[in-house]
Amino acid sequence: MKGPRCNLAKLRQVIQISAFSILSTALVACQSSETTAKVEKEIKKEQILFDFENTSIPLQVKTANAKTELTDQNGSKALNVKFNSAKHEWTSVDFVPENGVWDWSKYKSFSIAFDISNQGQYSTQLFLNVYDKNGQVYTRSVNVPVGDAKTYYSKMAGHDLGSPNNAHSEKVELNLSSGLRSNPETWDTDDVQFIWMWGNKNLDTSGIKRISLSVQYNLHDKEVTIDNVRLMPHPKMNPDYLKHIVDKFGQPTRLEYEEKIHSMDELLAVKDKEIKRLNNGEKIADRSKFSGWKSGPKLEATGYFRTEKVGEKWSLVDPEGYLYFTTGIDNVRMSNATTLTGYDFDQAAINKRTSSDVTPEDSQGLNPPPKSATGTRHLVSETRADMFEWLPEDYDHPLANNFGYRRSAHSGPLQKGEVFSFYMANLERKYGETTPYSYLNDWSKVTVDRMLSWGFTSFGNWIDPMYYDNDRIPYFANGWIIGDFKTVSSGNDFWGGLPDVFDPLFAERAEVTIKQIAKEVDNSPWCVGVFIDNEKSWGRPESKVTELGIVIHTLTRDGKQSPTKNMFTEKMKAKYGDISKLNQAWNLSIPSWDIFQKGGFNSKLDTNNKAQIADYSQLLYEYASEYFRIVDTTLEKYLPNHLYMGVRFADWGMPMPVVQASKKYVDVVSFNLYKEGLTPKKWKFLEELDMPTVIGEFHMGTTASGFFHPGLIHAATQEDRARMYKDYMHSIIDNNYFIGAHWFQYLDSPITGRAYDGENYNVGFVSVTDIPYNAMVKAARELHTELYERRFGDLKQEK
Repeated sequence: MKGPRCNLAKLRQVIQISAFSILSTALVACQSSETTAKVEKEIKKEQILFDFENTSIPLQVKTANAKTELTDQNGSKALNVKFNSAKHEWTSVDFVPENGVWDWSKYKSFSIAFDISNQGQYSTQLFLNVYDKNGQVYTRSVNVPVGDAKTYYSKMAGHDLGSPNNAHSEKVELNLSSGLRSNPETWDTDDVQFIWMWGNKNLDTSGIKRISLSVQYNLHDKEVTIDNVRLMPHPKMNPDYLKHIVDKFGQPTRLEYEEKIHSMDELLAVKDKEIKRLNNGEKIADRSKFSGWKSGPKLEATGYFRTEKVGEKWSLVDPEGYLYFTTGIDNVRMSNATTLTGYDFDQAAINKRTSSDVTPEDSQGLNPPPKSATGTRHLVSETRADMFEWLPEDYDHPLANNFGYRRSAHSGPLQKGEVFSFYMANLERKYGETTPYSYLNDWSKVTVDRMLSWGFTSFGNWIDPMYYDNDRIPYFANGWIIGDFKTVSSGNDFWGGLPDVFDPLFAERAEVTIKQIAKEVDNSPWCVGVFIDNEKSWGRPESKVTELGIVIHTLTRDGKQSPTKNMFTEKMKAKYGDISKLNQAWNLSIPSWDIFQKGGFNSKLDTNNKAQIADYSQLLYEYASEYFRIVDTTLEKYLPNHLYMGVRFADWGMPMPVVQASKKYVDVVSFNLYKEGLTPKKWKFLEELDMPTVIGEFHMGTTASGFFHPGLIHAATQEDRARMYKDYMHSIIDNNYFIGAHWFQYLDSPITGRAYDGENYNVGFVSVTDIPYNAMVKAARELHTELYERRFGDLKQEK
């Protein structure tokens, strides 16, 4: 505790001798020494919320599925928290004010800070939730490695970037949209900043009701010790905190790490050494032609991949009849490798999207601007442009062909603009270029060699179609159904609205997409199956209201504009006949079916009304069934030999009526799960579903290699990340219903945020210089060497 306590002592000393920026202007303008002394006393009292120096734990400390006790450390007391996280999916320690709320509205630039140490066996990702009196909340998180205490802080207000003294100004750093999911620290410090995740950045600081530290969906019990919960004034801001944060290779400038490249000579030397080590992609010994289990039983061979339940375990079966478990890496493509540069062009020179497009903007490749546009290039964001130590100075530069253009973005400071791919530039540096983008041929060969050498049995989703005829490792095809069809809403459409599947145009667009996929796949036996769409906002699991949002919101629509609303009306008329019977069941007073059809009634769900909940659930089921029916029918028409792998439900968007609706149509149910691994309670429903199931996305990341955001699941180091990867995969391999899992993604996000949505995560198996992370490669080889024995070892002798 020595380090953080020393920092706190320094902080208190500074408080006593200076006027802090967190004081309002009125407090700073004290005119007498007597008044100044009074202000200092008040600041001292209000800065420390909990120091745990009393003989008992304060009543304002609450727990859920956790055990707390006071512990002595270096002559002072602290709060030890044992999270029972292996048994409970949510466990927390909360701090609440004695009088209902904390009023911190006088402070203009400050953070909540904690001194935290970790005495457990595993690094711990702590989620910090802060709630205000208006029901708003923000969520941040941080990884606490095993070891001694550090100070961890989370911003509540400020820094001021030169605006008026207003905590809600767009010129305050909390509100500055830099285009990064999480910014660098705004002052030089050894303290650790909580990583921004989601929620409302601008809480009402006049009424803070609760501070919560939680551990969520963990595989192991966790333990930390917390001390000195306090408000921390911000030091002077570094105005250049966003300047030159990436070097000419696209790497972080402010930290050294094992895989970092410093020169062209070093880049080429590492490349040559790796190619020799890969030995043309030598496979693990027990693999069949299609990477199935050669030492296991041989089942019926159909020439294509299929599913079968073997004993109590679901499995894929490869084209030759061998048991097959899919492990792969997603996003082996260039689509998400670009970052916004801060420049744009006159829009008259930019090619426009058309309604016939089958690929969303974020899934397209580089998409370079037309040559006619380059003369109109102009600066639109100095903040973005200053992040780079180097970019090609113009479009005549040898690496300028790695510029591209984005016509739209999901979020961030710019809705469109020029982009650059450091990853592609580094590939060109490594392999050279004889014809435009010829280096991609070298890259694809090395990538397949890596997958086989590292033991992966397939690619994951979202791979470049150039891999579809590689004839060395299986893959999954993918597509999006996009178009100008009508939409419906769940009320929380994170990635956009959902299709109105009863609009005939939806089926037409599904056919266009799937015909294109079939053309690319060309009936290849190496294609395991097809994923269609991804993480659609079907509804959220927090409550029946959020889960059934599609129905709640669609019922308010006029059936003349909403085909799905027409279906809802028809189903309810068929069930109830007379509107009075529906009114009785739903406890409403709708005058007629005409009014019901027009949406002129309150569709709010009464969560105590079982009949209404049942009807809403059935309507959601009917809507989802039509979605899956259309996709399945079209896949059967154009890709009859390949598995329908589902829609990759986000774990935050998987209402059970929708999951159940998919069962009739998909061959494999797919989920994206960003947790430490499978937890028994959340996934118990698989016993009833009894379907082959796959994880489409998961990852772990760390800030130890210079990233400002590690990703959704935090590790302490690259070695810790590798350990967590293996733990996650073991939880999948050991589950009877899962037939595989795919890591997201192949390469790290850009340090300055990917162009589409600002993700700047350390989630790659390879860095921006295309250098593999050694710890991850080692873990993958170890995991895959024992993969089939661990999954099917009891079947080995059944030939």
